[in-house]
Amino acid sequence: MKTNQQIHTITGVYQAAGRGFGFVTPEGAADREQDFFIPPRMENGAWNGDTVSIKPDSVQAAPGEKRTAKVVAILRRGNPTVTGAVRKQGRENWLIPDGDKLRAPVQIVGKAKVRAGDKIAVKMSGYGTAKQPPMGTVAQTFGRDGTREAAVESILFDQHIQREFPPEVLALAERAPQTVDPAALTGRLDLREKCIITIDGASAKDLDDAVSLERDAHGRPVLGVHIADVSHYVPMGSPMDVEAWERGTSVYFADQVIPMLPKALSNGICSLNPRVDRLTLSCIMTLDGNGTVVEHTIARSVIRTTERMTYEDCNVLLAGGDPALAERYQDILPMLRDMAALAGVLERRRKLRGSLDLESRENYIICDEEGRPTAIQSRTPGVSEGLIESFMLAANECVAEHLSHLQIPAVYRVHEKPSQEKAEALKAMLAPLGYAIQEPDNFSLQKVLEQAKGRPEAFLVNTIVLRSLMKARYDPQNLGHFGLAAPYYCHFTSPIRRYPDLMVHRSLTALLEGGLEGRSGQKLASAVPKAARQASERELAAQTAEREIEKRYLAEYMQDHIGEAFSAAVSGVTRFGLFLLLENGVEGFLPIEALPAGRYDFDEDHMTLTGPDKAAYALGTPLRAICASADPGSGQIDLRLPGVPVREGIPRAGEIVRERLERQVGRKPGRKPSHPSFKGRNKGKRGRHR
Repeated sequence: MKTNQQIHTITGVYQAAGRGFGFVTPEGAADREQDFFIPPRMENGAWNGDTVSIKPDSVQAAPGEKRTAKVVAILRRGNPTVTGAVRKQGRENWLIPDGDKLRAPVQIVGKAKVRAGDKIAVKMSGYGTAKQPPMGTVAQTFGRDGTREAAVESILFDQHIQREFPPEVLALAERAPQTVDPAALTGRLDLREKCIITIDGASAKDLDDAVSLERDAHGRPVLGVHIADVSHYVPMGSPMDVEAWERGTSVYFADQVIPMLPKALSNGICSLNPRVDRLTLSCIMTLDGNGTVVEHTIARSVIRTTERMTYEDCNVLLAGGDPALAERYQDILPMLRDMAALAGVLERRRKLRGSLDLESRENYIICDEEGRPTAIQSRTPGVSEGLIESFMLAANECVAEHLSHLQIPAVYRVHEKPSQEKAEALKAMLAPLGYAIQEPDNFSLQKVLEQAKGRPEAFLVNTIVLRSLMKARYDPQNLGHFGLAAPYYCHFTSPIRRYPDLMVHRSLTALLEGGLEGRSGQKLASAVPKAARQASERELAAQTAEREIEKRYLAEYMQDHIGEAFSAAVSGVTRFGLFLLLENGVEGFLPIEALPAGRYDFDEDHMTLTGPDKAAYALGTPLRAICASADPGSGQIDLRLPGVPVREGIPRAGEIVRERLERQVGRKPGRKPSHPSFKGRNKGKRGRHR
């Protein structure tokens, strides 16, 4: 928090609530509990996302409330570009910004030709005064407003996610070698004669992790986790590296991926394809009967994978099905069974120390050849997915502890204990479902998850607990991982699709090659904190894009199901209405005007909406719901109850209401958190590894 002692101002980021008021999060604030409330007409022209200077009121806030302040200066604009739909007024074109956080229409100036109904982005040339409206020039067009295609491209633009690579980066990738240079083998641990396999989804092309398992002379398991040595082909500071740094991560949605590295590299020389030489970094761990690592070796290595296995085939093999498949992989099957047993030991060890076992049901959007969503499939990961998850977690922990003990500059994956605000919200949300919790420590949360297993509300309980957790992030300091109950943790296992993993590889390589002294060591030490910040920001951008794009695909899918009735459960309770999670995994909004006629009382403490007949809608309440409308442009899905007439004056629902609520949660003085937006499902990408 930056404070000027002379005028007592505070610097922070303004966040509009969409109803004329907003909040400012001070720089350096640990959580949102330190936010200031900015009343209506006190924002002084600030837009959502602007960095501002505020002057707090002299009156101290009452316990549980937020202090109020007014914006006294706008230090940096947070919206150099704005996306929205073109509307024509007379001979002038205006941009109506998406959502309701940016409420002022922007006058479109310049010579670019646009039509009413186009979805575009404008580059801001002025943010408006008392005499002039905000103005901007056309920066990019996405297509017709209201279509899923235009919405997707607009979301990617907003999150600064580029589909195409710069020509010089593509040229470098195309010049990458197709085979391993024999000179690169010098000083590497040669593991090419070992039985090493990859296990991935059937459609995966970028295979960045492989595993092996042997027994030592004492009968102890020796687990090898072998990761593609991307850093060998992407030198720090090269054009390829700069592009990867800016992207930070690969982005996945529906049937598409926007990779961090060009496919010529990620699917080629860096991919651990079967029966060819590949450069790797190996973490080889000897474990005792309890799954504790008693010895380990981290080395630059070369491998030649024996088989390219799929999750589906491994699950069939481990279940004892398909004799033909068992015969085909008869040389691999004993090791695979041993791996499954070891994974069980590792999982039990994590549970005993307090690692949270969150339900991992995954929804997949299936698209046709033209990219249109045609189905939603729900799948629970099998034994082989859990096996890879356990082995990757073990390697990530081992590498993090190794780097931390040696005090090597590195990017760590950290996850802190829930804040007091989140803890109180968790208690309030679990109470209506019949679950009590005193302190949100690992074992208390795991007890709640265990109690919910097999019950109708299990998925909601898992989602509520997930939403109560702090967001994991990257940091140059090892602060541990609360969700995993791990004192040491980093991301080591996916350098093809995550930049922090690439940085961890560079730290390990510098250590192994003795390159931590002098200028190269200083360069690495300087790059680590910058990479941690950048990676955290780009991860958030990717997650936001994936979540928002998924809503558009789901809305387009539901357009073919308007008028159909679904079993549903209440997944969110607000004063405006109810969020319902349908049996197919789609979430929609049921406005209060679509409930049976009468007065409804909203109880924030118990998360209930009680009607005139004293019937209360609470989290988990089962309902039947009809899809009334679905808008692929906004992702909005509106629901109705069978046989209940809709009253007049229904407010804007779905996406706009959700965004408004997410800014109000726990922010308005005297209010407790009300609706956390239940969308915490795992995206189902291989290499989740938290």
